[in-house]
Amino acid sequence: MGIGQVDRPPYPEFPHMEKILTSEPRAAAVLIPLFWAGDEWHVLFTRRNASLPEHSGQVAFPGGRADPEDPDPETTALRETWEETGILPEHVTTLGRLHRFLTITNYLVTPIVGLIPWPYPLKPAHEEVSRIFSIPLNWLADPTNYAERQRALPEPFGSLSVIYYNEYDGEILWGASARFTVTLINTLLDNK
Repeated sequence: MGIGQVDRPPYPEFPHMEKILTSEPRAAAVLIPLFWAGDEWHVLFTRRNASLPEHSGQVAFPGGRADPEDPDPETTALRETWEETGILPEHVTTLGRLHRFLTITNYLVTPIVGLIPWPYPLKPAHEEVSRIFSIPLNWLADPTNYAERQRALPEPFGSLSVIYYNEYDGEILWGASARFTVTLINTLLDNK
């Protein structure tokens, strides 16, 4: 697939990142699960439980913070995916990594792209995940379905550019997960 691994800041136009993030970033990884159904590719997402302290209620990829014993981002992404969705690590065929992203919440996230079998008996961890759903890859790739908008930050930091997708099946994909999605799509288009 030729997935790149060069680190790039997710908000290169935002000059205040080092003022907001004053500590060492925490390592994290997510799985971007792809599956074939109904004659097209789909991307699996979760909606995080509204009671979580970070990123509550947001649409996200399964994943999370790296454990000290995780040898690599793939292990983190597959472990977290299993914990959150019930997808067993051995049922995921990993295809590669996207470049790492430093998020505004100070996580250094490595997105891992992987194929999952479908249908699959999903088992959401309700303390972390309120819903598991999918969006067709073709819909996500349609540039009329998303846009970059300015999101205001506390003073004196101004705003930064954030990707927002249109609503799909009652869900709105935005922020870091939307940026990972657009990066995946651009990578796939570059490698056609």
